[in-house]
Amino acid sequence: MPDPPPEHRPERRPVAGSIRELAGRIGVPAFVAVCVDLLDGAPRERYVEELRMLTGHGWRPGDPVLDHDAWKDHWVRSWGARGLLHVWSDAATAAVVRGLEDEHYRPAEMCLKVATRHDVAGAGDGAARLAGHALPRVRVQALRCLAVCGDREHVGAVRAGLDDDRADVRRQAARAWEALERRLDLGGGRVGP
Repeated sequence: MPDPPPEHRPERRPVAGSIRELAGRIGVPAFVAVCVDLLDGAPRERYVEELRMLTGHGWRPGDPVLDHDAWKDHWVRSWGARGLLHVWSDAATAAVVRGLEDEHYRPAEMCLKVATRHDVAGAGDGAARLAGHALPRVRVQALRCLAVCGDREHVGAVRAGLDDDRADVRRQAARAWEALERRLDLGGGRVGP
């Protein structure tokens, strides 16, 4: 199928740039409040203008992004978290930690990314739980987060990742172990069971 003509193509922009532009236009506190509200489950209709910039889509009336069946609500929560990935304030800490408990993996995984990038206080417990997630990509991101946010009580989750059946998870667990070992002065070598 050929590409539609330019006048019929949806507007696409680099998301990180449009997110920063939105934060600059409305101010970081207002931006963070929008992202937190979306992450907490606010209806997409409340923030159509903001979501245009958070998603990089030029939403128009009838756009399927506004269709709850085409784009499930977990996407809206994920977009709220993604905004915080690029523009951070500690005022979003509690929402990101709550987001690690999301019923859908996408918002939880995005909250892991936010927690990793911004060293979000209190994210270790949620990351440790997600280190046992059914999806390997979530386990990998949880281990990345534990490398940054984990503490001594999360060592077991990282150690379990060292024996994961997936090589990518084992590699990330090894990196996380090395980071925890340095940060927490755990002493050399792999800790036994």
